[in-house]
Amino acid sequence: MNKEFKSNLLQLKKRAFTLAETLIVMGIIGVVAALTLPNLNSSTGEKEKVVKFQKIYSNLQDAIGRAEAVYGPYDEWFVNDGNDSDKVNKRAFDRITEFMKYSKVCTVNDACTLFDTGTSEGQRAQHAIVLPDGATVGFESWTWGCEIYIDSDGTNKGPNKHGQDYFRLTYDSKTKTFDSGISEHTNGINSHTAVSSDWILRHGNMDYLKVGNDGKCPDGKTILDWTTNTTCK
Repeated sequence: MNKEFKSNLLQLKKRAFTLAETLIVMGIIGVVAALTLPNLNSSTGEKEKVVKFQKIYSNLQDAIGRAEAVYGPYDEWFVNDGNDSDKVNKRAFDRITEFMKYSKVCTVNDACTLFDTGTSEGQRAQHAIVLPDGATVGFESWTWGCEIYIDSDGTNKGPNKHGQDYFRLTYDSKTKTFDSGISEHTNGINSHTAVSSDWILRHGNMDYLKVGNDGKCPDGKTILDWTTNTTCK
């Protein structure tokens, strides 16, 4: 074995990692992954729910707009129904969902009309549909508009908690607007019931889930509000 070959072999040995060094590096990578992956998964899951909710909202806007183009203004659909709530509910449901894609229609006694709002009794919709992506949309209709209940992963999956996978929208036929039924809350951002639907539509995130009782983000400094601090960075 010539001197040049020995010299090259010695250099290679110096550059190589030992088994112990390799195991230490792998251990460090494992710890870092364990600390960061849950946060990444949570962030990804929230983004998916935001996109799905925004899509459902857009579909509802389109469906009601198209229904009114065909049948006239919403508040004129029920001129012959008087106070018959069953007719009002059925007529509104049929006309709106005529312009939506869905895989199943749920009647009042089906499990998919019961939306778990985090209370013991939940919320029973008069009519509901299951969308092709598994989300469930329920309707409770009056002559002035609709209460719309949305469970983004279906009523039999997920945490079934308000602001996490369950959301509520109110459609006002006079103003042609949707909101959560609750006006702006400059305080109490941590109240998921109060802010979730409006917050997602305005700011495109679910960062209200990250704040504590004091309204502060995990950094301990940022306090979410409706105009300036709209995300926990």
